Formats: sequence, structure tokens, C-alpha cells
Amino acid sequence: MNQIVFVAPLEKYLIEIEFDDGFRKIVDIRPFIGDGISADLLDEAYFRQVSLEEGGGICWPNGYDFCPNFLREDVPAQVVVTA
Repeated sequence: MNQIVFVAPLEKYLIEIEFDDGFRKIVDIRPFIGDGISADLLDEAYFRQVSLEEGGGICWPNGYDFCPNFLREDVPAQVVVTA
């Protein structure tokens, strides 16, 4: 299973993530923000509170989260970050 070891919020609902194998990419979270629990992320200050969770995914204080496998395999990269 993939694990995210680094996450950083960027502008316009983009986040940079790094996986435990060193692969890094920037993904757009906007398509996943809508009604219900995800609506909190429309507040940019709240969006910036993204953090790592124990299972290797990312989450926000309200419990909204993303599985690392989903972010690695199913969410297209806006940019692949290379060293």
C-alpha cells in the first residue's frame, strides 16, 4: 500500500504530496469539493489545514480524507515533481 509522507497545500486547491518511495506530484482537489463535509474546504484557511493521517493518507480536521492509493493511482497529476 502507498503511504504519503509529506503534504503541502498550494494555491487554488492544489496540494503537493510525496509518497514513501519518493514519488511526488501535485494534485487538484477542486473536483472533490462539493456539498456536505467537503464544503468546509471551500474556505482556503480551512483547506490549508490538510495533514497526514496514521494510515498514510491525508485529512482535514472535520474527518474528510483521501486514501493514498486513490491519490497515487486515480487522481491525475497536475505536475510530477522531480528532484
